[in-house]
Amino acid sequence: MGHLRKMIGDNCYLSPVDGKEADKVAKWSNDIEVALKTGDISDMITYELQKEYLKNMNNRGYGFYIVRKEDDEVIGIARLMRVNLINKNAMMGMFIGQKDNRSNGIGTEATKLLLDFGFNVINLRNIMIETFSFNKAAMKACKKCGFKEIGRRRKSIIYGENEYDEVFMDILNDEFKDSKINKILNKGKEFN
Repeated sequence: MGHLRKMIGDNCYLSPVDGKEADKVAKWSNDIEVALKTGDISDMITYELQKEYLKNMNNRGYGFYIVRKEDDEVIGIARLMRVNLINKNAMMGMFIGQKDNRSNGIGTEATKLLLDFGFNVINLRNIMIETFSFNKAAMKACKKCGFKEIGRRRKSIIYGENEYDEVFMDILNDEFKDSKINKILNKGKEFN
């Protein structure tokens, strides 16, 4: 059975997270390159823990698999967490687990799909991301989508002999300009 297509882009789509891809995601979560960028390097993530975490992810926010459209292969995770529907804000997290799918625009496209969902489905007004100063790819993808840097917590991440800043970026709903949902509505298409 294939993945559900919640938000569809040109090269990828977002599918609601379930526990079916736990083995793959656990491998990524334990991959040092991924774990350094997500800040989960010290977490002890087993297959069982990963499966439970994925199964419960949508109880605490909105979690999606990033699925490559050409072959329906799950290549990453995108999520909105700490969702506050009263103040209309959330924190975004995302990673591309498969190395051969990095630096080819899919991360930017998945970010735009997640922002579209956040702003135009659950009506958020502010979405923030927290990354690290060494994660240039994440900062670049976020800037392409309209995020602005709003602050830094200096030298707050220590890996070995290196100290890095936590970088905080956000985007407001009226700054997001690439909505697939609005394009569908403006064309007058009906939903089937």
